Amino acid sequence: MKAVLATKPGGPEVLQIAEVPDPVPSAEQLLIHVRATALNRADLLQRLGRYPPSPGESDILGLELAGDVVAMGSAVEGFQIGDRIFALVSGGAYAQKAVVDYRMAIPIPEGMSYTEAAAIPEAFFTAHEVLFTCGRLTTGETVLIHAAGSGVGTAAVQMAAHCGAHILATARTTEKLNLARSLGAQDTYCCSDGLFAEWIRHRTEDRGVHLIVDPVGAAYWEANLNSLATQGRLVVFGLLGGRSTAVDLSMILTKRLSIIGTVLRSRSLAEKISLTQEFKARWLPLLARKVLRPVIDSVFPWDRVADAHRYMEANRNLGKIVLVIDDSSQRCEASHSDPT
Repeated sequence: MKAVLATKPGGPEVLQIAEVPDPVPSAEQLLIHVRATALNRADLLQRLGRYPPSPGESDILGLELAGDVVAMGSAVEGFQIGDRIFALVSGGAYAQKAVVDYRMAIPIPEGMSYTEAAAIPEAFFTAHEVLFTCGRLTTGETVLIHAAGSGVGTAAVQMAAHCGAHILATARTTEKLNLARSLGAQDTYCCSDGLFAEWIRHRTEDRGVHLIVDPVGAAYWEANLNSLATQGRLVVFGLLGGRSTAVDLSMILTKRLSIIGTVLRSRSLAEKISLTQEFKARWLPLLARKVLRPVIDSVFPWDRVADAHRYMEANRNLGKIVLVIDDSSQRCEASHSDPT
């Protein structure tokens, strides 16, 4: 089969399509003919040599996929050859074929395209984790969602709105803020205007927010703490703004704050299976009925994977960037076309 390989650590130019051996499914795995995958920040870091896969996992990029079952192991239950599925994976999705544990495969609802399905796992699984598992968000609470125009951000706004939360959102462009409002955010703030703590203070009448979900990290640390209500929760799931900062513990103590960190890729298989099953039960029916939807910014054929990486690095995307794997007939499925 063919796969996208990073020939060495570096920029998008190191990505090349090359021949590699086909993966062989274990007893509990499905072999998937990959139709589409989607980009994530982790892919960019792995390409740069800064985020290696966990031991035993594929070193091919790609953390989510949609495709067809073409073979399966002897212990697989509930699937047949030809079934359409999407899944979160620990690597290997930038390829014509990939393997996934059958307990992590989710049937693609009728009427949903491969490009739409490929845009779901990483964004919606992460949003579920940061809002509800770690963040313990409940109806009527106020949540601040940073980077609301990203894949995770657009999923989080929709999920929080569906659960009856009051949503404040930040992003860096008017277009991304307008998107967040269209998905359910009640108020938005452009971070290009400066830090947001004063805006939060004004919007909440000095009470602060119950929950903040943040992929930025160090650059937002102080403003995040200032923006939380007493007994508020901060869930950090990315380090786009740096990993190190000075910490004044007094505010954490006096406001009785909870600071939680989370990441999906390094979780055990058992944890990922549990998350998949919980997600499937709670959110798949809403995705099937289009109550929730993946927001797709653009679709690239995989022979332009370097351009797709450059596009993400430029922070131009609203929602997900999808790669179609070796099948030009799928390129028109998304609501937006290749922007370049």
